[in-house]
Amino acid sequence: MTNRTALVTGASRGIGRACALALAEAGARVAVAARNVEQLESLAGEIRSRGREAFVAPMDLTSADSIKEAIAKVAKDFGPIAILVNNAGITKDGLAMRMKKPDWDDVIATNLTGAFVAIQQVLPAMMRERWGRIINISSLVGEMGNAGQANYAASKAGLIGLTKSIAQEMGSRNITVNAVAPGYVETDMTQGLSEELKQKIVANIPLKRIGRPDDVAAAARFLASEEAGYITGHVLSVNGGLYM
Repeated sequence: MTNRTALVTGASRGIGRACALALAEAGARVAVAARNVEQLESLAGEIRSRGREAFVAPMDLTSADSIKEAIAKVAKDFGPIAILVNNAGITKDGLAMRMKKPDWDDVIATNLTGAFVAIQQVLPAMMRERWGRIINISSLVGEMGNAGQANYAASKAGLIGLTKSIAQEMGSRNITVNAVAPGYVETDMTQGLSEELKQKIVANIPLKRIGRPDDVAAAARFLASEEAGYITGHVLSVNGGLYM
């Protein structure tokens, strides 16, 4: 993927940050997108300190206009996007019976609709080049569900359906579309879990540890590579064996 331009959403921390660093290490020119510009600038600085190219692209995944403007700016100033990692995601947990509609709407808008709009924006350039890699970061709960996360699970299951549909539409253009479904990973999103709950989770994981952002980034890096050129419509689970 040397000198190809990659865009990673939700890149300011956690899995997105790890994906951006891994793609840069593999030779891609990486555009990093999120709402927190300060964190993006820090990440871009780290990428550049390693002798790689980085571009900061402020983006609000709940706004189609923001996504379109950011992607247009990346393409104009940094090069057409050949690799897209849709990683941005939020949670607003609560039991379905009491879930407020704005909490449903916000999670679906960011995690699913935002990913779809980003895909729409990068496809024309990928089709022209007849080469593209789209990697959607789904979740274990998109495959097995989770009490108290109806909105999040629905958004992540939706990403899997989106992945398989776009894979079928774009296969003839040499554009692959795959999903990565992480299990429990040490990120800001899981730091709120109590030590007792973490131990219970680990007890059910065959590999006996919670995942690291780098574990997920390695999967994304592989799916973005030339070596993964005959893999499309696939969901790669990175969950330590918790769900098989």
